[in-house]
Amino acid sequence: MTTANSSDDVTYRPGRVRNRVLWTLQILLGLFFIIASGGPKLVIPNTLMDNAPENLTIPFGLLIFIGVAEVAGGIGLMVPRLSALAAAGLSVLTVLAAGTQAFIAGKPLMAIFPLVLAAIFAWIAYERWATITDLRNSFSH
Repeated sequence: MTTANSSDDVTYRPGRVRNRVLWTLQILLGLFFIIASGGPKLVIPNTLMDNAPENLTIPFGLLIFIGVAEVAGGIGLMVPRLSALAAAGLSVLTVLAAGTQAFIAGKPLMAIFPLVLAAIFAWIAYERWATITDLRNSFSH
């Protein structure tokens, strides 16, 4: 007679179509964060600092940190075992970006795009939650 599986043994996995949609989003957003968002912060940080509006100046070290976080998150989105953690991190990062746009830059309408991204990243993290369970289990054995 078999026993019932514990909750650790059963993990949710998205269906085939949902999985394809998720991977498409993960790849596109990953490339966006590597090439268009984080990459320039690492490759041309001085140009970005020089062209920033007066009300949105941030310390050079913080700009580099954000660039590293965005590139790492973009790469993580495309690594199956890291996708949920990367999506969760990028969700937090984009909420902070929205707050910066709304309250520091004084442009609340510019906060809409990062908030939409945050919602997408939260959904990816939720759907890929099994990767966190798999990662945890791989370290515990």
